[in-house]
Amino acid sequence: MSGNLHQAGVRFLRQLGSHAEAIMDAYLAGAVAEQALEPGVQERLVRQGILYRPEPGADLHLRRAVRALLEEALKDDRNRQIDANTGSTLATFKTLAAHYKEARHQGDYAAADAYLADLREHVYAFGESLGHAIRVLWSRINNEFGYVGSLAAKIRENELAQTQVSELLAGLELISFAELAEACGELRELRRLLVTSLQRTVSACSQELSIVQGRLLELLGRFRQIRGRTRLLKGWLLHIEQQPDYRVGNHASQLQVPALFNQAPALLAPAAIDVHDPLQEDALLAVLAQVRSLQPVARLAPAPGEAGELLLGAVEDFEIAANPLREAVSAYFCQVIESGEPLSALEWRTRQELPWDAESWLYQVIGGYEGLPEEHKQHFELDALGEPDPVYSGNFIVRDVRLWLA
Repeated sequence: MSGNLHQAGVRFLRQLGSHAEAIMDAYLAGAVAEQALEPGVQERLVRQGILYRPEPGADLHLRRAVRALLEEALKDDRNRQIDANTGSTLATFKTLAAHYKEARHQGDYAAADAYLADLREHVYAFGESLGHAIRVLWSRINNEFGYVGSLAAKIRENELAQTQVSELLAGLELISFAELAEACGELRELRRLLVTSLQRTVSACSQELSIVQGRLLELLGRFRQIRGRTRLLKGWLLHIEQQPDYRVGNHASQLQVPALFNQAPALLAPAAIDVHDPLQEDALLAVLAQVRSLQPVARLAPAPGEAGELLLGAVEDFEIAANPLREAVSAYFCQVIESGEPLSALEWRTRQELPWDAESWLYQVIGGYEGLPEEHKQHFELDALGEPDPVYSGNFIVRDVRLWLA
């Protein structure tokens, strides 16, 4: 394995030395155009991980590791390394966007292009750092933290990875695209970088981190299950060492088998009739018939006797008891018909000295009017007298009703 790593490292360094001019051009200019490199050289540098294309149609950029190597070697003051703190990164984005807008406003297009290239590199480097962190997490999951020996160490590494995922997600939640859009203004270049491209990157990384977090929790559960079983087995072995004369008893002969030994499911499930199955209807009816036959004779209903002779005779007359309140309403309606003038219900009640209270009388008058057939009802008009409720709007308090001929 050491020999393979050595050969791969030598090939990588040779690629750096063979294409030093193109790499330095990309470092100084921020990117290198496709026309500046031959197709074979471009493909080779991308395959070796020296250059990469951040999005379709964009120029080729240096990988973050290569750029960091050159910045450290050259002691370059233009350090483009982004901070791991997302808040600091956002502040850098806003500051460079403000520099770019100020330079555009003053007409200094050279400085504006430099600020835009610097901002573009920061945004791409931020996306690349997120992708690198996700790749590292997936590599830990895929080999199940195989770089540590003990199970306890695997659990600690898993918890550390979960903490890192939580910190990355918390950092992504700090990004407010509404504030970034306000910082960009109406400049299309800034909105393409800080809103469109960055939002697409953050959305993809958030989804990937959610999947990573789920896999980490699943792996942690399996680790803890293995640790529990391992502790149980070690405790059993320790018990055997301390008590070598121990013999396992016949637990199957006991009335209550311990849950530890009773892991097998029952061979036969308890029999029962499925009342929802129409195919078992005959069996259910047979069971019900047997249940009825077991009832005591005394509880059964006596047999019905012979029916007596039925004689049909003349229908007896009967009278319906008169309702005084209904008769009073009928007299009120007849008075309106005879007079032909509008007549108040309460006035008629007072004139006739009726014994019922005003509310019951008004309810009966309204009910008598509503109970008339339609051919009779169309000859009358019933008007409610009252005023709107002073407190609750939309309510009308009826004080009296007045009836007249239509």
